[in-house]
Amino acid sequence: MSATAVHSLWTTDGLRAVDGLWATAAEPVEIISPQISFSLIAPTLIVISAAVLGILIEAFVPRRSRYYAQLFLSVVALISAFAAVVALAADGRATTNSDVTAMGALAVDGPALFLQGTILLAGLVSLFTFAERRLDPAAHGNKVDSFAAQAASVPGSDSEQAAVKAGFATTEVFPLALFAIGGMLVFPAANDLLTLFIALEVFSLPLYLLCALARRKRLMSQEAAVKYFLLGAFSSAFLLFGIALLYGYAGTVTYGGIADVVDGTVQNMNPALADTMGNDALLLIGAALILMGLLFKVGAVPFHMWTPDVYQGAPTPVTGFMAAATKVAAFGALLRLLYVVLPGLRWDWRPVMWGVAIVTMLVGAIVAITQTDIKRLLAYSSIAHAGFILAGVIATTPDGISSVLFYLLAYSFVTIGAFAVVTLVRDAGGEATHLSKWAGLGRRSPLVAAVFAVFLLAFAGIPLTSGFAGKFAVFKAAAEGGAGVLVVVGVISSAIAAFFYIRVIVLMFFSEPKPEGPTVAVPSPLTMTAIGVGVAVTLVLGLAPQYFLDLANQSSVFVR
Repeated sequence: MSATAVHSLWTTDGLRAVDGLWATAAEPVEIISPQISFSLIAPTLIVISAAVLGILIEAFVPRRSRYYAQLFLSVVALISAFAAVVALAADGRATTNSDVTAMGALAVDGPALFLQGTILLAGLVSLFTFAERRLDPAAHGNKVDSFAAQAASVPGSDSEQAAVKAGFATTEVFPLALFAIGGMLVFPAANDLLTLFIALEVFSLPLYLLCALARRKRLMSQEAAVKYFLLGAFSSAFLLFGIALLYGYAGTVTYGGIADVVDGTVQNMNPALADTMGNDALLLIGAALILMGLLFKVGAVPFHMWTPDVYQGAPTPVTGFMAAATKVAAFGALLRLLYVVLPGLRWDWRPVMWGVAIVTMLVGAIVAITQTDIKRLLAYSSIAHAGFILAGVIATTPDGISSVLFYLLAYSFVTIGAFAVVTLVRDAGGEATHLSKWAGLGRRSPLVAAVFAVFLLAFAGIPLTSGFAGKFAVFKAAAEGGAGVLVVVGVISSAIAAFFYIRVIVLMFFSEPKPEGPTVAVPSPLTMTAIGVGVAVTLVLGLAPQYFLDLANQSSVFVR
């Protein structure tokens, strides 16, 4: 796909300006169209195209048919995109044929394809929980889901009640989720800083909206969305300012170009950059600001304050999706930044990341003990897990990359499955998330309690679960990378975390159920599938992890 256009910039005197100099009119300027291999970015194109079609469905398809049309389109798009990722990997793009495309803006290599596959599968399973319509009783003869009947209505207003009575459904959540997934696919594959920022905004903005759409407890949901938006805007501003400083330092936004300047191996240096390239202040401050923006997205301390409030207030299907897929995308971008752009600054960023990882593990584990709401408990659990994953990031070895990839795969499905179980335990006010209401759940519904116990044991890192295999992999990589202290802190944090996981299991199986306790709703096959996939992945990765560890190991080489 190449086309060449010739264009001249003329002045009133018949001369032409070229690069700030004056040239004669006889010299044409060639503007060559960008070379883009669309097959290499097919997964992202499929998802974004489906999201645009979803908007058209909202505009032109009758309201009564939108739910089924959106669900079908979304499922087909995600399956097709995953098939495209598998095809690229089978073509060697994850190993020997790694490449960059879109004028160097996107990398197609092992880590990018592995993380994109994980995001697509996590998004597909999450979509099943989005589409669940059996958990709440029907309203005025119409099935309802977890989302507000009409998002623009004021909570409790006459217009909201009229929308519920009319059977409206916010089916816009499907294209919003697809846009978020599309941005997440680009985020870990971004090979320049502008693409990184655009991808961040593409997946963040839909998440801000999705967090505000809860059918029950709408004010809490909207409060969570506002907090997430405001703090997310600050983190985006830090990231963008960091990008500006790094551009001022290196004169380029491409990852390889910045790395060359950092290493001192840049060729054909622009004389205008000679002064700024010796200014390490631009480099250090810019790198720190970009890291702040990425650490916000992974929920690392001290950039974690949004996590418990947003996890608690957002609709639970959105919480599960956000907790799983966002972490995968953000850690992928963090890995690429540290391993491709800033390997020459390793001695500068490693001590800082050490401190962040230690504080994140300890704060997540200790503060979780004090929580009385199951969603807030899982939020602090996710903070602790961010610290565990950072231990693998800090290893700065190929094993560190592969261990992080494996951990993200394992963690995604455990998280989605756990939040899917939370949607089943309900009382008159909707989901019963207070821990006291889970007392005796093992006697009311032994199967649901047993499934949730499996997820909690995986979070705790108990052997024969995916959590144990993931923690063992990252701690082993950290130890071999010279971060033995992190491993000791990680083991201590895991022991602390195991306390509150076991406490919930004891509460479910060894406490007397209260007469006014919650009931366990019978879900549709959609939520059953989400929970079943979560359990299956948890057990398979725990009992036979070697194939997936080898797959992650083969996918651990970044292209530059």
